[in-house]
Amino acid sequence: MLTQETAFKVKLWTVDRYHELIEKGVFHPEERVELIAGQIIQMSAKGTAHTSATRRASNILRNLLGDRASVYTQDPIQLNDLSEPEPDVSVVRFDPLDYSTHHPTAAEVYLIIEVADSSLTYDTEIKAELYAASGIVDYWVLDVSDRRLIVFREPDPQGYRSQVILDERQAIAPLAFPDLAIAVIDILPRTN
Repeated sequence: MLTQETAFKVKLWTVDRYHELIEKGVFHPEERVELIAGQIIQMSAKGTAHTSATRRASNILRNLLGDRASVYTQDPIQLNDLSEPEPDVSVVRFDPLDYSTHHPTAAEVYLIIEVADSSLTYDTEIKAELYAASGIVDYWVLDVSDRRLIVFREPDPQGYRSQVILDERQAIAPLAFPDLAIAVIDILPRTN
């Protein structure tokens, strides 16, 4: 991302202005974009491994959580006035209005999962920094290429203080739901 030290001025977009652009039809309905730190980022196309892992993780979480929380796939989360990412999977507080009046905020998020095939550096650096600064306490990056799960916890404004890497033979529970055990292999795409 660009810093303020660059030789030119970058116009940062607010969430409100970003929503205006969406409502005016500036982006094609199928165009995949998200607002990150005031910049509109075009997301890469989803490969089959990415799609499979996203689907598997969201289905498993929905089945395990039942009505204890809502599980969304590639839906917006408003972190602050300049960032509204669309994580691959998010587990958020149940809202009886199903978030019809606002997108979930950082305070309403239990867990965010990004699935990385071609986006590993972006997810583990840029997005990890953004999520940590917003106070997301449980952030997972599912690395489908190396078949592992990178778990970020203990956020502070400079980043996550804890990073643990689990291989496909291990299991984990979300911080907000310690009674759940999720095998990493179950959320990875099948190989056979």
